[in-house]
Amino acid sequence: MTTEIILRYLHFISIFAIVGSLVSEHLLLKKAMTRKEIKRIAVIDGVYGMGALTLLAAGLTLWLGGFGKPSVFHTQNFIFHIKVTLFATIGILSIYPTVFFTKNRKGNPEEVVPIPKAIVMLLRIELLLLFIIPLLAGLMAKGIGSF
Repeated sequence: MTTEIILRYLHFISIFAIVGSLVSEHLLLKKAMTRKEIKRIAVIDGVYGMGALTLLAAGLTLWLGGFGKPSVFHTQNFIFHIKVTLFATIGILSIYPTVFFTKNRKGNPEEVVPIPKAIVMLLRIELLLLFIIPLLAGLMAKGIGSF
């Protein structure tokens, strides 16, 4: 019971870290930024990445580790599979911005770097997909989507 509570807590806190860091990145992003500002976003992106990895580890353990509901509850629910697919899609979409921030954070801190429009759009798509996931979780909690 204690392990399940800890896993659920880590899962929940990871969600807060992901949402908070992704919203922060979006709010701090500008058309052109100094390398110092990009470095700040790269740190926030690191928090985002750690949150995603923690969420994935806790979620997989809850699903397949025998804690909480039986794994068949999730496995036989198509909405759960949509949730996992959206999470994976968000992860894939975040690769390009992460690589861009990592590559451009070093150098003269005052040098201005133009930010590609694709990064802004990718962050917005990630946010949109991220805000669909709680709706799907609510539907699952009501038993909708089970085969």
